[in-house]
Amino acid sequence: MKHRFQCLCGKVAGEVDEPRRAMRAVCYCRDCQAYAHLLKRPERVLDALGGTDIVATHARYVRFTRGLDSLACLSLSPKGLLRWYARCCNTPIANTPRAWKLPYIGFVHTCLRQPDPFERDFPKVQMRINTGSAHGTPPKDNSPLGYARFMAMVMRLGASRLAGGAKVHPFFGAQGSPVVPIQLADRAAVDAARHAAA
Repeated sequence: MKHRFQCLCGKVAGEVDEPRRAMRAVCYCRDCQAYAHLLKRPERVLDALGGTDIVATHARYVRFTRGLDSLACLSLSPKGLLRWYARCCNTPIANTPRAWKLPYIGFVHTCLRQPDPFERDFPKVQMRINTGSAHGTPPKDNSPLGYARFMAMVMRLGASRLAGGAKVHPFFGAQGSPVVPIQLADRAAVDAARHAAA
């Protein structure tokens, strides 16, 4: 089974294999909120409480089918996550660690909602994280099973790293270089975005 994804204008597209094996969480951190505002997409990305729906999967399940020339990469700080988006229409695509050998990809839900039905293919929300930055009180639907599955996924990713399983990564080349240059966000712009998200 595979799930197709694309940016809002359709220039960037790809596929995710094994969508039911993914993990799903809502993140309320200030950085995710600021990022949505930097891209001028808060209404598309954030829920009413400032949460971003994230689908976490393994790099080996992900491939692009078109539009790499329209892909861009932004980091909010020199050591922050790499945040990949479609510069053609400012659609957030996914977040990855800077340590490219850790094969984690955290898709932002926006690109997963077209053209294939999102709720049909991916699991329900299993965890809510960084809830202290939420604009209100998020649902308390974290479950021991969801946490256990999350930890099992982290362990699988670690094992893949040790075994060299991260050698194929859609966002990095064979030598670990990002497929597009990393842009460091302007500090004043990040501060303004955080203020807008508050």
